[in-house]
Amino acid sequence: MRIVIQRVSHASVTIDGVCKSAIQEGFMILVGIENADTKEDADWLCKKIINLRVFDDENGVMNKSILETNGNILVISQFTLHASYKKGNRPSYIYAAKPDIAIPLYEYFCQALENALGKKIGTGKFGADMKVELLNNGPVTICMDTKNKE
Repeated sequence: MRIVIQRVSHASVTIDGVCKSAIQEGFMILVGIENADTKEDADWLCKKIINLRVFDDENGVMNKSILETNGNILVISQFTLHASYKKGNRPSYIYAAKPDIAIPLYEYFCQALENALGKKIGTGKFGADMKVELLNNGPVTICMDTKNKE
């Protein structure tokens, strides 16, 4: 699994002109899933996300987790994170998992985040044409890939 985490002041996702989800301060997370990804990968990412210390403490130092700040999370499926761009100029998405594999793992990942955060998270809609809007706070943007756990 590959994710891009952005610390945001606010973020939202709109589908067909209707706001599906919106959050205030927290993380907007793009997630891409490969065929080889597992629930163990989702669990590893969830633990990393929940404990990631990138929110300011009382001294203005990035030292607090999303749990400590009571932040929010918005998760958007993003198969293009697995684009292969080495050959030619048109990206290939051959490494992105098909919906029968990706949807259940995406849903598992979102549920695991909700359980760890202790509250509902926002989501997009898998496979939909989504308009994502956010105000990156910092900016803070972190990429994680379960293929690089060590």
